[in-house]
Parts: sequence; C-alpha cells; structure tokens
Amino acid sequence: MTAEAKEPFSVPADNSSPNLSDSETAAAVVINERSLLRKIDARLLPAVGILYLLSFLDRSNVGNARIEGLLDDVHITGNEYLTGLTLYFVGYVLFEERKQIPCNIILKRTSPRVWLPTLTVAWGVVATLMGIVHNKAGFFASRFFLGVAESGLFPGVVFYFSMWYKRKERQYRVSLFFSAASLAGAFGGVLAYGIGRMAGIVWDNGWRWIFILEGIATVVIAVGAFGFVYNYPATSEFLSEDERKFINRRLAADSDATHDEIFSWDGVKQALRDPNCWLYGLGFHTMSLPLYTLSLFLPTIINNLGYTAATAQLLTVPPYAFAFVTTIAVAVLSERLRQRAWFIGGSAIFAAIGYAILLGNTDPVARPGISYLALFFAAGGIFPATALVLSWPAINVSGQTKRAVANAMQISIGNCGAVIGTQLYRANDGPRYIVGHSVALGYLVANAVLVTVLGLRLSKENKRRKAIAEEVKDVGQIADWQGDEDPRWRYEH
Repeated sequence: MTAEAKEPFSVPADNSSPNLSDSETAAAVVINERSLLRKIDARLLPAVGILYLLSFLDRSNVGNARIEGLLDDVHITGNEYLTGLTLYFVGYVLFEERKQIPCNIILKRTSPRVWLPTLTVAWGVVATLMGIVHNKAGFFASRFFLGVAESGLFPGVVFYFSMWYKRKERQYRVSLFFSAASLAGAFGGVLAYGIGRMAGIVWDNGWRWIFILEGIATVVIAVGAFGFVYNYPATSEFLSEDERKFINRRLAADSDATHDEIFSWDGVKQALRDPNCWLYGLGFHTMSLPLYTLSLFLPTIINNLGYTAATAQLLTVPPYAFAFVTTIAVAVLSERLRQRAWFIGGSAIFAAIGYAILLGNTDPVARPGISYLALFFAAGGIFPATALVLSWPAINVSGQTKRAVANAMQISIGNCGAVIGTQLYRANDGPRYIVGHSVALGYLVANAVLVTVLGLRLSKENKRRKAIAEEVKDVGQIADWQGDEDPRWRYEH
C-alpha cells in the first residue's frame, strides 16, 4: 500500500478539477482511500481468484489422474503422456499471443462479467470431456484445446486489474490472484483422493471422475460467475457515484489506464525493441519450467517415493499449503519494502535448495522423508517468485498497446519453458528424476541471476532519469506522454 493510501481524499460532487477552492472543499465528499481499496479487494479478488483456481486445477489434475490409471485406460506410454502435456502448452502459447490484444479489446469493449465467465465455461466443457477420452488422439486433442481455452484468462485479469488499481498496487493483487494456483494444488490433492475412491463406478478406475466432476464444477461456478464478477468502476453497482469519480481520478493521475488509446503498430515495435520486455519474458521462462514440472509431476514424484496412489494424493496437499503461505508473505513484504528483484531471486534460491536436496538424496525410496521435505522448499519458493515476476511488466510498462504486447511476450516466452519441462520427467527416470530435477535447479539459479541483472538495470535507469527530470506525479495531466520511455517515468525494481 502506498503512503498516500492512508489519507482520506476529497472528491467533489461533480466532475471538476481535483484542485478545489475552499467553498468546494467544504462541499466535497470525503473518501477514505484505504477503506475503499479494502472494499474493492473484497469484491474483486475472491471472484477472479476462484476462476484462476479452477483454471490451474483443470490444467494440473492430469497429474493426479495419471497415478489413478489414466495411462493404461487410454493405452498410452509414459512418454506419450508427456507429449499430451506438451500439447497443452503449445495450444496455450500459440493462442495466448494471438488472443491477448483482441481478447483484451473485447474485455474493454464488453464487460468482465460476460467475458471472464465465458472463457471459464469454455475450458470447463473441454476439461469435462477429458473424462471420456479412450485413446491417444482424444487425449492429445483435449489437452491442446484446454490450453487454447485457458489462454485468455490470466492476461485478461491483469488488464482488468489495471482498470481498478494504481500501478504500484497491482503487484500485490496479482500475487494474491496467483496464490490461487497453490490453493488449486492443495484442493486438487484432496479432491483426487476422494474422487479416486469412485473406482468401480461405471469405470474400473477413478481418474475419469476426476476430470468429469471437476470439469462440471468449473462450468457450474462459471455460470454463477456471471453474477459475482464485477465490471469496471464506471458501472459497478457496489460503488457510489463519488467513489467512481475518485477511482477515475486516481487512475488518471497514476498511469495511462484511463487513456483512450487505440491499437498502434508503433506500440508493438516499442515492446519488441525494449530489452526489458524480453527480460520480463525470460524471467517467467526461467520460472515456468520449475512451476509446471512441479505442478504436473508432484503426485508422480511422491508416488515414486514408495507411497500408494491414495497416500500420494494426500501428501501433495502440505507443500501446496506451504506455498500459499509463502506466496502471500513474500507479496506483502515485497509491497511494503518496494522491492521486486531481491524477493524474486531470493525465492528462486529457496526453491533451488529443495532441488539440491532432491538430487543429493541418492536413495529416495529408503529415505522418502528427505525428498518430501525438499518439496516444501521447491513449492515454497517457486510460487512466490512466479507471482512477482508475472506482475512486473504490469507495473513497469506504460502505453496500453506496448503493455499488452509486453504481457503477451512474457507469457509466450515464459510458457516455452513449460513446453520444455513437460519432456523432462521421463517414464523410466524415477524415483530420482536426475534430469528433471537438475534442469529445474539450473533454471532457478538462472532466474536469480537474471532478475538481479534486470533489477540493477532498472535501478540504474531510474538514477539516470532522475538527473534529467523529476518523477511524474500526474500522468493524466501530461498531453505529450511518451509511455515508459518518458524520462519522467520511474521503474519498480
């Protein structure tokens, strides 16, 4: 929370300038900014958090299904299963980059209440149909189209936040939003344990019910989301007219969120020419590989330590619960101290310690407790680092087109790491998984180095600009605003 958020703010009853005369001030309505932010958080974050929880649950529950008999029933080998995992991210990457700008235009021109639940219904249907696949082709197709359907949610929500929060407030909210991913892992383990007991009902194994019941739940909740997802401040019914005007003023003064900017190819070129945009992408690339290998293979890793499938499902819960706590804690500390790079790099090193322990345990079946402890380090570092790195371009890139392209670049470049990761945990590599754990360890160390370099680069640029011009205080009042290339812009590092 920024310092000014602690003070009440006077908003005139009309739409006049915020520079009020004494008589106007006396008639103004006092808005407490901190109280209003809590009110907005309570309405927005649970709603979109639930949708992202469902998204992560539906993409990662295939790992739970695997140890419940998926491979035998669909007649695929362990390595063909990996190909199915890869196809999800191929669909995600191919369509995310093409969908982000048009999807966000649709989101801006229509409403979040319509668009976000519609996306959720689409992937919920695909997720449900995964429960009735009978062969390799069906498995491959369902994973590909699940990636296609889910690709619009995350960038859509990041854009949605930009219409409500000042840029320095978004990192904390994106982190809270992303923490739903760790909750999805925890819920997924509990649900898979219970649903797995349905083996023998219609089908011999219970994995089909994991997809069907969780997919149906996604569709049902998505239909309900048409009622509990709120639109933009100008039309959200839980706000008073004075609160709407206040939100518009604070956004107009803080960033370009309220500018009526049309798409321009110059904005695209600016993003492609900016080394920072590529570094944001590489920052997520070096986190997405460990993130998704852990999410997709955690049940298998635990199962290979010698635990039964049912026990392995339950043992996935504590590491994810720990990751939820660390994600929230790191987000709060990062926000209060106004530091990004050090917390991302520190979290990555924390996770790297976990993989070093996994590799150092030469007999994980004889000493499963050591490897299981290592998974707490891995999950507890990966999730907070990923949450922070995903929020970085949202607060540092100015110019709506440039920011949309930068976000698309980050997700596309980042998820290429996930594509690579899906091929690392080969069928015969357990229980040590030397290749998978080693590459994840290397990626985490690379992330720590990369974000440190990026943080120092941004800090140096801020010092250079400080010598040129004072930091901008009111973007909305600047007619010749040049986006983040303007010397009055300051980066969050």
